[in-house]
Amino acid sequence: MAKPAEIVCFGEMLIDFVPDSAGVSLAESIGFLKAPGGAPANVACAITKLDGTSAFIGKVGDDEFGRMLVDILKSNGVNSEGVCFDTQARTALAFVTLKSNGEREFMFYRNPSADMLLKESELNLGLIKQAKIFHYGSISLISEPCRSAHMASMKAAKDAGVLLSYDPNVRLPLWPSPEAAREGIKSIWHEAAFIKVSDDEVNFLTQKDPEKEETVMSLWHDRLKLLVVTDGEKGCRYFTKSFKGKVSGFPVKTVDTTGAGDAFVGSLLVSIAKDPSIFQDEEKLKKSLKFANACGAISTTQKGAIPALPSTSDAQGLMAGSKAY
Repeated sequence: MAKPAEIVCFGEMLIDFVPDSAGVSLAESIGFLKAPGGAPANVACAITKLDGTSAFIGKVGDDEFGRMLVDILKSNGVNSEGVCFDTQARTALAFVTLKSNGEREFMFYRNPSADMLLKESELNLGLIKQAKIFHYGSISLISEPCRSAHMASMKAAKDAGVLLSYDPNVRLPLWPSPEAAREGIKSIWHEAAFIKVSDDEVNFLTQKDPEKEETVMSLWHDRLKLLVVTDGEKGCRYFTKSFKGKVSGFPVKTVDTTGAGDAFVGSLLVSIAKDPSIFQDEEKLKKSLKFANACGAISTTQKGAIPALPSTSDAQGLMAGSKAY
């Protein structure tokens, strides 16, 4: 038995296939690099890279890719006791095009994939109840039985006094429609104590200008302790009950933005697990967000999500040698 993880991540783990040359469409790409992915799994690995403890709960296919992914979790020090194998469905695949500016376009193969078939009866609730933080996205809300498993996990965490952390990670091609995505993402919005959204996601969820404070504050709810909006290379904005502000980002040569938000979230969750008083202490929060911005920046400097995740010393090195934006 591995020691209890402070942060438990729930949701999808899959294989990203990334074109071996940037700036081309999927049709034009000659070859693809295989990279482990799935936002909650990326976050779990980001946490252990930064000396935190994490577990991952989800489902993969009982196939070569599924076994490879579990091996990657283990090699990254992530507790994988909550991972199930499905003998009937394959591990999910995503083809991710990198446009010339490093931004992404997705094409998914999930019909259905194993992660969509996780049942409530297969959950390792013990892992969740022993955690300090339970982190999840929105992709696991799209279809049953995974949605019910997601809801049961959140209830178990809440009942055990575990902090709920939500990064919706909008992936429109996976939802039946943009309206369904908006409704699904917002259906659990008021449960989380910490929410991280990107500026693009603020725009999508509100249909308004994400730069404006009143737009962001329309997403605030009374159970929130911290709402963070990531603004790409510019850094991030933070909102709590008592204070709000901005923290600058770090200039780097961007190759692939896949996993940047996950590196950011993993870093911030490690800080919160270590010292929950950062919700009330603005200086501590700003310091943690600066470090998280450095982690996000570093993760964009190579292809793939998990292979690009930084260590503590990587992030400290960037902060020491760089001028923020």
